[in-house]
Amino acid sequence: MKVAVVGATGMVGTVMLKVLEERNLPITELIPVASARSAGKKLSYKGNDYTVVTLEDALQMKPDIALFSAGGETSLEWAPKFAEVGTTVIDNSSAWRMDPTKKLVVPEINGDVLTGDDKIIANPNCSTIQLVMALAPLHKKYTMKRVVISTYQSVSGTGVKAVQQLDNEEAGIEGEMAYPHKIGRNALPHCDVFLENGYTKEEMKLVKEPKKILRDNSFSVTATAVRIPTAGGHSEAVNVQFENDFDLTEVRQLLSDTPGVIVQDDLANNIYPMPILAFDKDEVFVGRIRRDESQENTLNLWIVADNLRKGAATNTIQIAEYLIANNLV
Repeated sequence: MKVAVVGATGMVGTVMLKVLEERNLPITELIPVASARSAGKKLSYKGNDYTVVTLEDALQMKPDIALFSAGGETSLEWAPKFAEVGTTVIDNSSAWRMDPTKKLVVPEINGDVLTGDDKIIANPNCSTIQLVMALAPLHKKYTMKRVVISTYQSVSGTGVKAVQQLDNEEAGIEGEMAYPHKIGRNALPHCDVFLENGYTKEEMKLVKEPKKILRDNSFSVTATAVRIPTAGGHSEAVNVQFENDFDLTEVRQLLSDTPGVIVQDDLANNIYPMPILAFDKDEVFVGRIRRDESQENTLNLWIVADNLRKGAATNTIQIAEYLIANNLV
C-alpha cells in the first residue's frame, strides 16, 4: 500500500502524518510530497526519515492512495493526473466538492456512496463536517426544514500565516498580515473571500455541502462565518427547525449514540464544548442543547471540533480506511 501525502509540509499535511501514525494504516511505502522548494527536506514518520519529493516524482511512483492538502489549484491540475495512473485521490481542498461527478464524503454518514471507480473523492469543508456529524441523525429522525448557522472559526483554518499573525500580535511584534485587520482581541465576520451575493465562500460552502452529503435538497441553510482569535478548533451556534417535534431527552440520546459525536451538556457543572477541550481530538462535541422557545419544532445546538483533525486530516484518512476496509482500492 503506497500512500502519498501531498502538501506534507503544510499545516494539514503535518497533522495527516500524525493521524496516519496514530491510526496505523497498512502503509508499506509513504511518499511525502510538497512544492519544489521543499523537495529534498526530511520528514519523520514512525521513527524513520523520509525525503520529500515533488509532484512529478510522486506521479512516477504511482501511489495507491494520494491524500491531497495543497490547495485548490494544485488539486485541479494534479488530481486528474494521479487518477489517470490508477491512484485514488482524496482531496482536502474545495476544488472538487460541488462537482456533480465527484463524491463528497463523511464516512460515518455517506461512506456507502463510494465505489472502486471513484478516483477523485472530495473531503468536505471543516465547518461542514462537524455540522453534518451532529445534524445527520437528527435530520433522519425529525426532518430538517431550515438551518441557521453562525460559526466561530480558529485562525488555524486560514493557515500558518494567520497563526503567525495572531502569535505576532500577542507578542507585540509587527509582522505579515494574513487578514485585512488585526485578529487579536477581535472578531472578523470574514472567512474566505466575499461573493457577489454578499456572502463569503465559506458561508456558501455551509449552505451547499450539507445537502450534497445528506443527499437531500429539501431543507434550507443560511450561514454567517466569523474568524476569532483561537489557535485551533471551530465552534458553531446552530438553530434547526424540523418538520416534526422532538423530545430533548431523545435528542441527547440520538447524538450520544452517533459514532464520532460526544455530548457535553451538563450546565450545573459548566460542562459544554469548547475549542480548548476539542484540541487534538477526532470527535465532534455537542452541547447547549435546548429548545428555541420563539418558534415551534426548533432546536439550538453548540457544536465544536478540531478543524485540523476531524475537519480535515482525520476525515480524509477515515475515507482511506473505508476504501481499504471495503476493498475499493
